[in-house]
Amino acid sequence: MHRDLIDILACPADKAPLSLTVERNDGDDVVAGTLTCTECGTAYPIRDSIPNLLPPGYPG
Repeated sequence: MHRDLIDILACPADKAPLSLTVERNDGDDVVAGTLTCTECGTAYPIRDSIPNLLPPGYPG
């Protein structure tokens, strides 16, 4: 995930802004980390540069 995407992403549950915690990066690319909702606190993982923005408990 490119670091600049944080400016346009929002929590899928309540549309609030997300904060970014980087565990591992490659230049401006976040390879591993977490996106956390600033309102509800839901955490969405970033693995292999792909953010998983599916709400918790989503089937599939």
